[in-house]
Amino acid sequence: MMKKFNLLLSGLMIIQTMIVQAEDWRTFYELSGNLETPRYEATIDYCRQLATGSKMITYTTFGKSAQGRDLPLLILDREGLSDPAAIHASGRTILFIQACIHAGECEGKDAGLMLIRDLAINGSATIPHSSSTPGHESSVTRNLSSLLENVSIIFIPIFNVDGHERFGPFNRINQNGPKEMGWRTTANNLNLNRDFLKADSPEIQAWLRLFNMWMPDFFIDSHTTDGADYQYVLTYLMEIYGDMDEGLTNWSKNTFTRQLEKHLNDGGYPVFPYVEFRNWHDPRSGLITEVAPPMLSQGYTALRNRPGLLIETHMLKPYDQRVEATYECMLTTLDILNKESGNLNTLVRKADQFVCTESFINHPFPLQFETLKADSLMVNFLGLAYNDVKSDISGGDWFRYSNRPETLRIPYFSTTKPVSTAKLPYAYIIPAEWSLVIDRLKLHGIRITKLTRDEKLTVATCRFKNPKWQQNPYEGRHPVTNIEYDEVEETRLFPAGSALVELMQPAGRIIAHILEPKGNGSYVYWGFFDAIFEQKEYGESYVIEKMAREMMAGNPALKREFEQKMAADTTFAKNPQQILNWFYNKSPYVDNRKGIYPVGKIYDRKVVEALKQ
Repeated sequence: MMKKFNLLLSGLMIIQTMIVQAEDWRTFYELSGNLETPRYEATIDYCRQLATGSKMITYTTFGKSAQGRDLPLLILDREGLSDPAAIHASGRTILFIQACIHAGECEGKDAGLMLIRDLAINGSATIPHSSSTPGHESSVTRNLSSLLENVSIIFIPIFNVDGHERFGPFNRINQNGPKEMGWRTTANNLNLNRDFLKADSPEIQAWLRLFNMWMPDFFIDSHTTDGADYQYVLTYLMEIYGDMDEGLTNWSKNTFTRQLEKHLNDGGYPVFPYVEFRNWHDPRSGLITEVAPPMLSQGYTALRNRPGLLIETHMLKPYDQRVEATYECMLTTLDILNKESGNLNTLVRKADQFVCTESFINHPFPLQFETLKADSLMVNFLGLAYNDVKSDISGGDWFRYSNRPETLRIPYFSTTKPVSTAKLPYAYIIPAEWSLVIDRLKLHGIRITKLTRDEKLTVATCRFKNPKWQQNPYEGRHPVTNIEYDEVEETRLFPAGSALVELMQPAGRIIAHILEPKGNGSYVYWGFFDAIFEQKEYGESYVIEKMAREMMAGNPALKREFEQKMAADTTFAKNPQQILNWFYNKSPYVDNRKGIYPVGKIYDRKVVEALKQ
């Protein structure tokens, strides 16, 4: 009986395989002659088709957009596992790929769908070889069955789903195809790739929950670049300039990127690190790279101890070449990770463990970096011949590129140094009333201990001075552009419900950037604490006029200070309200809490431990 059952089961599996093989698995992009990219619904339909066609694939969603669309997710595991804990327990590396964070930049979606299909359905892929070189096209069929031995994949085909459906042919003026594409920003006009730290958008909030649930080991974000013209179809960037854990930095620099560049260059896809030009649009001025802030995807994942690969295809190259290059870059990454799985997983664990030690907080923590303009190396850059003419329309520089390849020998500025550091405490403490900040920290997977009773604590903090705000809005906010302060120590009552945030946890680097005022994209910078800068009480003129005279009569030094200010500041001298408010702020009635940072720093570990009991 069992023998008959096994024969029947084998027969059914053969029939199912024949049905799968007979089905048309070409993507919308391929069916369009490699000229178009699918809309949201067509993309979801294909994702569901993949999940139906292979037991290795799971289709699910991980949240809702501002307009209520599902955020799609494909999970690919050789055993069909879809639970992150189970995949981590298997020892496999988890590769997280996302596409269409800028929904007009859709190569990652089309390349990723083909990659998932080839891995799980076809088991092989026909890889083009240098289709960008006329007369030298070739291809090779490659067996992909072994590439999932040590790696599982989670894939977001469309992240900015609302922007994706603002679909049209005129959404990317600098871009050569596809025929139509989505829009850069969300329905709220927010750029998701500026939101990873402040997390204002529902899409990023969902992404953070997903990231913390899966804690992937490696991250890819697929983009299309703007800027100058050159020969490369694809450039890339990784955070190897000082802000990521040292072990992961060395692996990314000396192992991953070297293998990636060699494979892509040998395969006919010459690559170069993603750069900006020292003078915008002018390659001959030199190339410059910078440490990415954590508001950007790969800058964020680096600070979470997860290497992130930023793919930037060149907007002027034909769409099919950009998709092919993206596919090959993703496939190469998968190949490297499959071989390096054990090594990478060990380094990731060590990085997480290091942040949980006193060695992490006992060294000055770098918050801001600058690229040294006096330190460069000469590199060969595959550019195009161009000339710079003065425009008779705009009066500015007009860079006119030819189609003639030209290898430029130019300086590359990639050495960075910290320009702002912080002494890290054992813990920060946030008063209970700043619940929005506390809730945002939780979104980042940060462990928080709530005080169960009122506590009177002596903490280090700061008093801000001379704050200034950006005049024009940026990502829905007016950032604080001048963050100056004096460090102070004070004893303060923290009510029950206040949040104790210990630094020695895996997300410690992110905590520092959020809560240190000069962190790169701190919550002070983004305006979460703007209310502390506001003066809420004022003196009426009929009161202050009399009080000012009495104050100067009883304090000759104050009188001299006033006279000096009147002489030095003509704007002040002509403004009666400012003059009277100056005296108010010198009086005993002044708000002594104005400009005091609500967040405290606790440097004594015994105090932290006592608060947790």
